[in-house]
Amino acid sequence: MKFDSYKTDSFYDEMFEADGTVRPHYRNIYARLSELSTEEFFQKREAVDLSFLRQGITFTVYGDEEGTEKIFPFDLVPRIIPNTEWQHISKGLEQRIIALNLFLKDIYHEQKIIKDGIIPAHFIESAKHYRPEFRGVNVPKDIYIHICGTDLIRNDQGEYLVLEDNARSPSGVSYMLENREALKRAFPNFFQQAGVRTNLDYSKHLLKVLQHIAPENHNGPVIAVLTPGVYNSAYFEHCFLARQMGVDIVEGRDLVVRHDKVYMRTTRGLKPVDVLYRRVDDDFLDPKVFRKDSVLGVPGLVEAYRKGNLGLANSIGTGVADDKVIYAFVPRIIKYYLDQDPILSNVETWLPTEGNNLEFILENMNKLVIKAANESGGYGILIGPHASKKEIAQFKEAVQKDPRNYIAQTPISLSRHPTWCDKGFEGRHIDFRPYILYGEKVSIMPGGLTRVALKKGSLVVNSSQGGGSKDTWVLYGDT
Repeated sequence: MKFDSYKTDSFYDEMFEADGTVRPHYRNIYARLSELSTEEFFQKREAVDLSFLRQGITFTVYGDEEGTEKIFPFDLVPRIIPNTEWQHISKGLEQRIIALNLFLKDIYHEQKIIKDGIIPAHFIESAKHYRPEFRGVNVPKDIYIHICGTDLIRNDQGEYLVLEDNARSPSGVSYMLENREALKRAFPNFFQQAGVRTNLDYSKHLLKVLQHIAPENHNGPVIAVLTPGVYNSAYFEHCFLARQMGVDIVEGRDLVVRHDKVYMRTTRGLKPVDVLYRRVDDDFLDPKVFRKDSVLGVPGLVEAYRKGNLGLANSIGTGVADDKVIYAFVPRIIKYYLDQDPILSNVETWLPTEGNNLEFILENMNKLVIKAANESGGYGILIGPHASKKEIAQFKEAVQKDPRNYIAQTPISLSRHPTWCDKGFEGRHIDFRPYILYGEKVSIMPGGLTRVALKKGSLVVNSSQGGGSKDTWVLYGDT
């Protein structure tokens, strides 16, 4: 396989310097790919695709007339992060999750950050996922976010920036693990010599986190994964993680609450449940507290949690930290609670509700990226430089109508990575979602999910909109 016609253009390229020189940490994989024939490369791709198909590694695209179940596209060229870069990323992620947990504890208890004027109260109170019902409720070990997926991008200078925090129930970790297994099968001999740190013990670390937040149980805590069911877009992942941890997977109808304790229905009667890794949103968890029409949750579950008889990961109410408006305050949150400057910077962000920002945003919408505060999956986004006049007009109207629900950001020229595209390797834009676990200590898995925009020129990496993924290698050294 040759890279002779590969062009970096004006973007920061992960594998190549601007003059075409291979970056030191990519030299080994570059050499290995270069010695493969086209036929050998295709054989490896087909073997990986067939493996994914047999295992049912899919995602769901809601509303797709051609069918909802899709095999997750996977590119054989790994993204590689040298050790020095990884140390910087890890420190930044640890700092961020510690600060966000302190923030969540504060806003659900004393609200010092509001009283001290760091964040105006109306931003918290108007946040879609703020749960005032949980003011004053203590959570196990004072940890709110146990599993976090913080999305990072890289600008044209090679600097890592935080795009958003996913603090409710971040998905994609199963793809991270399956990608690693797939690439190990594709390059079995090479992989052992590449100096790549493992991420395959993620499930072991996750299980320890769940055990850490269990109520006192001398016989060992009973843990289960709570899923909305087979029609959820991440159902494959729910089953995968339950199997990896050796725990049950349950739906709301499998659980019942008796005397403020949660039980699982089994063929041998009711079995106590101590911890739920829940992949059900707050709104649907308990029809007695949140949505009364929910059939996905368990009546009485919230009271069991309040009474300290159940551990939940993630805690109820963590979605405040997901709100893109609150994201704009995270540098201040870090400074307020830790008295530190952020190690990883945010993307430059404007809030339409602050000062003269609304006028600036409306006048420059064709030059900015506009995001809805609580959308995900690549939806609710306007990329101004690439948008039509009609799209810009629609977003102007929406921002004027509800300025609290939007943010504006500077467009970032996302880094690109060599990716196989029909006739050869071409640069495609990528982002990066590392996974952070917070239990007895903070654990950050070496690597994460690198998502790639497979459509030429696209900045949207989400699988629901034509994105794929790559394995992510973190090296023990820098080469």
